[in-house]
Amino acid sequence: MIDTRKRIVLTLAAAAMLMAAGCSTKPEPPKETPAPAVTPPPAETPKETPPPAPETKKAPAPEKKAEAKKPEAKKAAPLGNTAPAEFQVKMTTTAGTITIAVHKAWAPIGAQRFYELVKSGYYDNTGFFRVVPNFVVQFGLAADPAITKKWDKKIQDDPVTHTNKTGNLVFATAGPNTRTTQLFINLKSNQFLDSQGFAPFAEVTDGMDVVTKIYAGYGEQPDQHAIETQGDAYVKSKFPDMTMIKTAKIM
Repeated sequence: MIDTRKRIVLTLAAAAMLMAAGCSTKPEPPKETPAPAVTPPPAETPKETPPPAPETKKAPAPEKKAEAKKPEAKKAAPLGNTAPAEFQVKMTTTAGTITIAVHKAWAPIGAQRFYELVKSGYYDNTGFFRVVPNFVVQFGLAADPAITKKWDKKIQDDPVTHTNKTGNLVFATAGPNTRTTQLFINLKSNQFLDSQGFAPFAEVTDGMDVVTKIYAGYGEQPDQHAIETQGDAYVKSKFPDMTMIKTAKIM
């Protein structure tokens, strides 16, 4: 009886141990199966760039003679910043064309300033705003007030080495060492201006007849300050018949 009980107890104990062992071991979660490695397609072999086709030069037809090369036209040398000793200016106006010869030796500072002004196009589209018959024709206020202001830089006087004769060009002044951009052409011999420091630097060599045709009907009416501040707009609205400089170019 005891043995039977022992056997039952041992059997139950063994069963309990097996069950405990089975419960204590948790099943391992399934691992994700890695996707099979994909072999990348082979890189595309770069296509070889074909070499450029050789240039085919056409041989001249045997019956035709090769034309002689024409000499190239000489290009004008670019203008430098320093005025040459002698130069000419062609002034195209609404009354005709005026040619001016500049002599640097007469008045070097004035000649240099005039060269710079013409080279910059300062006198293009400007008017002869003061005409005093048998005395002078005056000009030199830009069409654009901003340009007039830009060049409002006084230069020193030159010694007077040549007299103020008919056709000579001279800078207008407002006193010693005040020359800027305004010029006048002598309509007659004005030698009395020599002692006042007006130094000619150039002369009209062709077109003095055009100078005498410059419209004089407005006399000294145009307001110089208004031209300085309003420019071409003021001139066209108030003085439509004023003779104008279309262009002034160094020849």
